[in-house]
Amino acid sequence: MKAINSGDWLNPPLDSELSSAGFNVIAKENSDFWQKTSYGFIHSDGHALLNDFPQDSAIEISWMLDYDQQFDQAGLMVYHDDENWIKAGVEFADGSPQLGAVVTKIMSDWSVASVSDWMNKEVFLRFSRSGDALTIRAKADGDWQLVRLAPLDPTISWKVGLFCASPTRAGLKILFKSLKWTDQDKSLH
Repeated sequence: MKAINSGDWLNPPLDSELSSAGFNVIAKENSDFWQKTSYGFIHSDGHALLNDFPQDSAIEISWMLDYDQQFDQAGLMVYHDDENWIKAGVEFADGSPQLGAVVTKIMSDWSVASVSDWMNKEVFLRFSRSGDALTIRAKADGDWQLVRLAPLDPTISWKVGLFCASPTRAGLKILFKSLKWTDQDKSLH
C-alpha cells in the first residue's frame, strides 16, 4: 500500500508536510486546472500527487472541508496529460461548498451540487476504474453517493492522486486525512 504522501508531484505545492494528523498541503496562489471552456483560459498549474492507476482498481481519499474562499478546491485527479484529465472533489464557489467534477478532453466541463451541510466535516471521495469508465462517489456522513460516471479511455495510461488548487488567493491549506487503495466498484448502485 502506498502512503498518502507517495507519488510524483504534478506542479509541487508551496509546501507539504506529513504529520500525525495527516498530510498538510499548502497550495500556491493562482493555481488551477481548466481548459478553455467558457472562460477561455488554460490552467495546468494546480497541484496533484500522482501514482499509476491500474485498470480494475479504486482509490479513496479523505480531507477536512474547512476552506471557504472562492474557488478553493481539493479532491482526486486522474491525469494523462494537460488535455486529458478528470478532477473531482469539493470546490468553494458562490458562497457554498460544491461537490463536483470536471472532465477534460481538450476542453473542460464542470458539474456541481451544493453540499453546504458538509462544511467543517471530513469528506471522502472514491475513484473506481473499470473497463472504459471512471465511477466517482463521495460522502461526508452516511452512504456513498454517485457523483459522476465518466468515460476513461482504457488504451492510454492514467495516473491518479490527491489534488488541490487555489485560483484566487494565497494561503489555502488542505489537511488530507487518509488514502486507501482497493478493488474497483462492482456496480453503479
